[in-house]
Amino acid sequence: MRSKLFWVGVLYFAEGFPLGIFYEVLPVYFRQQGVDLSDIGFLSLLGLAWSIKFLWAPAIDRYRHHRTWMLIVDLAMAAILFVLAIYSEFGTWIWFAIAMFTLLSATNDIAIDGYTVEMLDKNELGLANGVRIGLYRAALIGAGALMSLEGFIGWNGVFAAAAIVMVGMGFWCRLAPPELPGSGQTSMSARDELVALLRHPAIFLPALLLVLALAAFIARVPLRLLELPSADLVARWLPAAAIALLASAAVLAWWQRRRDPIDLSNAAGGPVFGALLDMLGRPYFLAVVLFILCFKLADQTIGFMIKPFWVDAGFSAAQIGLVSVNIGIAWSILGGLIGGWFTDKVGVFRGLWILGLTQIFSNLGYVYIAYTFDLPGEEIDHSFRQLALMYTASGVESFTQGLGTGAFLAFLMAIVNKRNAATEFAVLSSIFVLARSVAGWAGGLGAEAFGYADFFLFTMVFGLPAYLLLPYVRRMLAYMQSDDADRGGTPLPQ
Repeated sequence: MRSKLFWVGVLYFAEGFPLGIFYEVLPVYFRQQGVDLSDIGFLSLLGLAWSIKFLWAPAIDRYRHHRTWMLIVDLAMAAILFVLAIYSEFGTWIWFAIAMFTLLSATNDIAIDGYTVEMLDKNELGLANGVRIGLYRAALIGAGALMSLEGFIGWNGVFAAAAIVMVGMGFWCRLAPPELPGSGQTSMSARDELVALLRHPAIFLPALLLVLALAAFIARVPLRLLELPSADLVARWLPAAAIALLASAAVLAWWQRRRDPIDLSNAAGGPVFGALLDMLGRPYFLAVVLFILCFKLADQTIGFMIKPFWVDAGFSAAQIGLVSVNIGIAWSILGGLIGGWFTDKVGVFRGLWILGLTQIFSNLGYVYIAYTFDLPGEEIDHSFRQLALMYTASGVESFTQGLGTGAFLAFLMAIVNKRNAATEFAVLSSIFVLARSVAGWAGGLGAEAFGYADFFLFTMVFGLPAYLLLPYVRRMLAYMQSDDADRGGTPLPQ
């Protein structure tokens, strides 16, 4: 077990470091180079790769060699960072380079997640995820630490140093123990799978609409980059078109399912969509998807508004960076370790609902502060009591966030079939990322409409629907521990 935990730590430091470069380093670099705020905001669109990585995850499940994937993409990301270190002139090329960087990072996530799920046993998930959270967040701190060297080595030196770290991580990951043989292979060809799907419009047509919806959203990126005529007008309507396509896909799938029972036991063994169809064929899967969307909503929704609240409460950037970022990450690492240990002791199901409550009720600290603090809108000197209250609320929120995340990641790994580990975990984590993105958008609207105090209180309600779905979570966990979960190719339930 100790050897496994060591490699979990190595792999998830390697997974978290590129994300730290993207979210912590690049926005600061761009702003110091005089890039407009609107363009820096556009940077977040390039992170879409982490939301749609399930589209190419089947390739890694089918062709395996996870450690080789890790090495190749780490070296490719290092090459991009070296280019950034050499060429300082801005242009369209830099956006495409960063877009490629995020695609490579998402591919690295797929390989690492799939490898780790296959390596770990069910009774090791809690503690392993505690280590995972700790080293992942340590990687974020590491990326920020490189940025702090900018005053000594310049931005060219920062990117060169980051590239060297990526090269080292790639070769280190390649030294991990070999993958388990045979998992993820299938005898069905992609052509046979497509023929099987075409015979079932109830699945093929919604899937086509889903692909078109993703394409509509992704199309905003090249339109924005290439500055095509009327690009802003077209890009403004693309999200609405994507939402309409997604809604049409859901309605069509529901209508077709009611008209005609579906048995996709053959197509569920396919190399491209087989893992997704196999997941859809499991009992209670749709209820579990709703649970994944809801479980961390209370934590996610308030999280995006905490730093703006600190600013409006009169705290300086140095205070926010010290407590809300550095010390906050340390508290979340400790919470992840304890949450993982607790989950291993009491089981995934108990760990979920017990630790989930802690992350909901931790919002009460910010509720109290928001009701009692004045919001001067400028930096002021705070009393000792005010500092103690804010720092305590921040520490408790970060700690309970780690507790809940430790149990939540153990749950995601527990409901993944090791035959298609990379694809299935990519699908589940993409659902989680979708919830996080929507929560951030809704958080901004809610705080602006209701004010911080009322909004922080209301966020506690967001996590409660997940508890109505706990009976289905228990049944899914029991199902995945049974022999039925290993058969694959189950028919979609009616």
